[in-house]
Amino acid sequence: MEIEQRPEAMGAAVAQPAQAPMQAVIGSDQVKKFTSILQEYKTGKARTEQRIIASEDWWKLRNTQQEQKETNIGKDGSYTSVSGWLHNVLVSKHADAMDAYPEPNILPREEGDRGEARMLSAIIPCVLEQNHFEDTYSNAMWQKIKTGTGVYKVIWDKSRLNGLGDIAVECVNLLNIYWEPGITDIQKSRYFFHTELHDKDLLEQKYPELKGKLKGKDFVSTKFLYDDHVNDENKATVIEVYYHKYMQGRKVLHYCKYVGDTVIYATENDTQRPTEQQIDPVSGQPLMIETGLSAAERGLYDHGMYPYVFDALFPIEGSPCGYGYVDLCRSPQTTIDLLNSSFVKNAMAGSIPRYFVRGDGTVKEEEFLDLSKAIVHTSGNIDENAIRLIQHNSLDGNYINVLDRVIQELRETSGNTETSTGNISSGVTAASAIAALQEASGKGSKDSTRAAYRKYSQVVEISIELIRQFYDMPRKFRIIGQYGAEQYISYTNQGLQPQYQGNDFGQDMGYRLPVFDIAVSAQKKNVYTKISQNELAVQFFQMGFFNPQMTDQALMCLDMMEFDGKDGIMQKVSQNGTMYQKLLQYMQLALAFAQQYDPAAAESIAQDVLMMTGGGAPAPGGAAQLTQSDHISGNGKNETTRMKNARSRSSQASQPS
Repeated sequence: MEIEQRPEAMGAAVAQPAQAPMQAVIGSDQVKKFTSILQEYKTGKARTEQRIIASEDWWKLRNTQQEQKETNIGKDGSYTSVSGWLHNVLVSKHADAMDAYPEPNILPREEGDRGEARMLSAIIPCVLEQNHFEDTYSNAMWQKIKTGTGVYKVIWDKSRLNGLGDIAVECVNLLNIYWEPGITDIQKSRYFFHTELHDKDLLEQKYPELKGKLKGKDFVSTKFLYDDHVNDENKATVIEVYYHKYMQGRKVLHYCKYVGDTVIYATENDTQRPTEQQIDPVSGQPLMIETGLSAAERGLYDHGMYPYVFDALFPIEGSPCGYGYVDLCRSPQTTIDLLNSSFVKNAMAGSIPRYFVRGDGTVKEEEFLDLSKAIVHTSGNIDENAIRLIQHNSLDGNYINVLDRVIQELRETSGNTETSTGNISSGVTAASAIAALQEASGKGSKDSTRAAYRKYSQVVEISIELIRQFYDMPRKFRIIGQYGAEQYISYTNQGLQPQYQGNDFGQDMGYRLPVFDIAVSAQKKNVYTKISQNELAVQFFQMGFFNPQMTDQALMCLDMMEFDGKDGIMQKVSQNGTMYQKLLQYMQLALAFAQQYDPAAAESIAQDVLMMTGGGAPAPGGAAQLTQSDHISGNGKNETTRMKNARSRSSQASQPS
């Protein structure tokens, strides 16, 4: 993946004389130091790599090798059973994760950033969709469930969009990345390495400076046990290293990409500042104006973070990686396989008769074993001592009960119970009861999903920072507007740049950087959740919660309830009631003017007022009925004199003359 080499800088353009080229800071000596540190990191990661590879073998139902390392069963080449109980757990947990696929909601911290937050809430999903993020999220969830950790990489790829550049989000192989041993937060690691194998001929075509230098491998990453034979003879390891330095009191992220001892690119070697040509207003001559800092001064990214996000399932102290369901359930799965193997062997022993034959016996074994022959010849006397059936003792039911208990242990330990998978065997048939059971049984999956949402927020946060730094040219997006309508917008990072706050009481308030909070919710909800939400909406409608005459009562009731989207419903109900009250006041005021200047229109307006206030069509006694209904609903208790007069005029206008 290509890295942007000369980021645009913030600040005013200043004319500067051309700088003399400086000697490269990162050379072969520094690269050798990087490789030495990488070897230390790989040694410290050895146990984690072994656990990751073992978990992948269990996932592929090739756990026989792993079980034979822990037991003596099967080493003689005899039959061993491989069941899919653990495999089913992993599939179910991945389905839960994808059922709660996230979507971001960007929230402003300043009132003035509300519009920018709405734009980002629509644009970020577009950027992720262009990266096929659903596939990336799915792969990361597989990593997380199997090996215990999913890893995202969020960088700026300048090769995208025909050189315009865009954000790239991908899932990273855990065996190809390395960090300082003993740390939990990768941002605290002194260095961070990412290695990839590339074809040597393609590397030489892309980077001519590598020609003739790709003869061996200075570093080789651990590999999974692939199904296919992977030949890496004509490949070279490309190493990317990220590291922090403090420059002028701030933490700067630097980057180096190299192969062997040859540097391909290093931010510390990039001392050229971006420039643009402008016309001098005095002399009219063209000038080259520097528009920002060089990569050596500014670093790779302004956010200063390693562009990697680790999502651990069950956290481990002293490591950014966690352990997964394979590590949690491998012991009961091994017991299940051993018991199944014993059962099958016992069944085979009972279904195939075996005999003791005396050495001096005269039975022709070929005829005896050939079931198609009705006569078996013998040359001597036959008694029970010459040939005797080997007795077989069948297993009793206790062993089956043990197997069932181990299976139940695996399901309870992983949280993959019958209720969570939709198999309700307790006689419950009501949809609401089933939903309640599944809600209670899915606590483990919900906890994992919330942890994934927190890491997803970090992915979105890094994406916003990359937009802030690199989206200096207008870009077109198709977003979904209100009620699903498509909208086409043009967007730049202008609203994300530092904003001058002016002077306050003669004091320069400086610049403010727009920052945002990220709220994550499930894009799709399960069927039972949708049904319950829809039923709740229908109940609200039937009970009159959306009736503007009952705004106060509805708000009091909603305030006591708990459900998703409650705040939004309360806002809409409150706004609806406010609009109703204002409209009623304006119509009554219009009625007063109509009675004075246009009596013919007064009767029509009076009818509208009566219908809005619940009086229905005008009839004798309509005004009294209206007043009574309003007092029942509580609208007339604190009525002003102007309102009472308007009601009286409305009543008079509605009566026949």
